[in-house]
Amino acid sequence: MVFKFGDFELDITLRELRRDGAVRAIEPQVFDLLHYLIEHRDRLVTRDELFDAVWPDRTVSDWALSSRILSARKAIGDSGKTQALIKTSRQRGFRFIGPVEVLRQPKDADLALPDKPSIAVLPFKNLSDDVEQEYFADGITEDVTTALARFNSLFVIDRNSSFSYKDTSPDIRTVARELGVRYVVEGSVRKADRRVRITAQLIDAASGNHLWADHFDGALGDVFDLQDQITEQIVASVTPEIDAHELERVRRKPPESLGAWETYQRCMLHAYRNSRTHHTEYLRLLKEATELDPGFAAAHAVLAWQLFLSVQFGYAEDRDGTIASARAIAEKAVSLDQNEPWAHVALGRAYTVSGETEMAIIELRTAITLNPNFVWGHYELGFAYQASAGQPEQALPHFEAALRLGPRNPARFGPLMMKGSALRFLGRHDEAVECCRQACQFPDTSYFPYLHLAAALAEAGKKSEAKAAADRAMEIQPRLSISFYRENIVGLHERTAKSMIGSMRKAGFPEE
Repeated sequence: MVFKFGDFELDITLRELRRDGAVRAIEPQVFDLLHYLIEHRDRLVTRDELFDAVWPDRTVSDWALSSRILSARKAIGDSGKTQALIKTSRQRGFRFIGPVEVLRQPKDADLALPDKPSIAVLPFKNLSDDVEQEYFADGITEDVTTALARFNSLFVIDRNSSFSYKDTSPDIRTVARELGVRYVVEGSVRKADRRVRITAQLIDAASGNHLWADHFDGALGDVFDLQDQITEQIVASVTPEIDAHELERVRRKPPESLGAWETYQRCMLHAYRNSRTHHTEYLRLLKEATELDPGFAAAHAVLAWQLFLSVQFGYAEDRDGTIASARAIAEKAVSLDQNEPWAHVALGRAYTVSGETEMAIIELRTAITLNPNFVWGHYELGFAYQASAGQPEQALPHFEAALRLGPRNPARFGPLMMKGSALRFLGRHDEAVECCRQACQFPDTSYFPYLHLAAALAEAGKKSEAKAAADRAMEIQPRLSISFYRENIVGLHERTAKSMIGSMRKAGFPEE
């Protein structure tokens, strides 16, 4: 569905605001507010309605609503004085008063697939006798849709389009053709006594094959908490499956046929293979993606992030030049797309490296505000608190969130070892050792998990085991020493650096 008013079009399926065909930048909450006002343009919409529509299950200030109204006016060129499109009724609410034409996509038209992975969440079926569970099922559907939409890497069909299939049993392949999607999530809700079971499955819509399926059980004591928990678990399971399936699909295509998005996807083949060769190829493909599409914010952002990591791994020949280049690319990524979480993660890492801790935390909080389910947003925020701010207590919840949201992430060793680092700093040595041991179990891992394991074992008083872990770390990175650590791990809080260097000495790492 597309709402047309004047020179503007609000495309509900693509979640785009266009003027004369050109896409205009608009924040997700401003889009939702504008959508709600236009959809209910036949009447006055109260402030309470807008709070519920734009910030469901959250308490926000009147200032937040006023700010979004102002942003909506700015986005569509409506003056607060003339109020030609959005009319304010003082102390009551707002109404969209501009003439609107509704353009609908014919139901039987087959839509072309977008470049990025596309997905629709069909209404979850209520299998209970209790009609009240209908609202719970609809709530799960809406929450999963909203949570997936926060991933800029996905093209997510809006809830209105998906809900047109409510109370029907459509053929999944038909849904895929009509909505133009590659993946479909469907599920059901069944209540028994005071417990509820939710099933969900991810389907490859072209073949009809099930890629993932699971069920979730919970008590109905606090329905909203349960709804949030189930949503988080579904999203944490679905997104890695899509990533893996997309990677396999792209792997089968010849390199010369890849566009910017597919090149970006293909580079993930090298993302978690920790060697200089794979790292070099990863950077090459990211640069190629940015050249194929100079406006591709996520590719710029991940390129900047990886350049920072190349310094950390000791791969960068020009340390200072690489840091400066990475920061410039991160700043460009944010300028290309303010709503891309990866861009704020990359700029947050730039601030962490330069010791601008407060700015780092602001950027990284922005990333997880844009997408609370973003594993690397939580990881980097935890890293900033731990490494740059020297605040392990604040870091721990974010490492734990990254682990919970990425149960099958191939780079899970990162949050594990950093959680271990925070625990070691807090004197919880046995827990630190366990986390770091788990981090070392991943294939193709870098020297970092063994470095942190050696430090944790040394503080736990296990000197021989600490020396063995240190030897393994130096086997992976022969240049590893205390001076190497000082030179390449930049942006550390003084207490953090002293703590790690002291533990490295206890573990037997050489000075030079």
